[in-house]
Amino acid sequence: MAKVLIVDDSISMRKLVQGTLEEAGHTVTAAEDGAVALGIAQKDAFDCVVTDVNMPNMDGLTLLGELRKLGSFKFTPILVLTTEMDPEKKADAKNKGATGWLVKPFNPEQLLATLKKVLD
Repeated sequence: MAKVLIVDDSISMRKLVQGTLEEAGHTVTAAEDGAVALGIAQKDAFDCVVTDVNMPNMDGLTLLGELRKLGSFKFTPILVLTTEMDPEKKADAKNKGATGWLVKPFNPEQLLATLKKVLD
């Protein structure tokens, strides 16, 4: 199973995503914002990253760009899981290297299916 870094400033959302992924057998590391996640990513490798967009300290789109600058994350799937539906933000995420975009509230089966798809 995969080693996944999840990033969301909402503790309830982190717990929900973490629970969904762990129940499916994945190993999860959680971070409360992009700055914390970047620090974790600089010390450890992950098979996939799932990040929110709107967070304090460092938002998800900035994190996405910073992760892509790290050699170990150049090809790592990065999924954006957000309430955002703005086509410009979605395009920005794609330009920065997002692998996929999921809208909250998320469907656990859809998250797991998307994760499986990007990891295959």
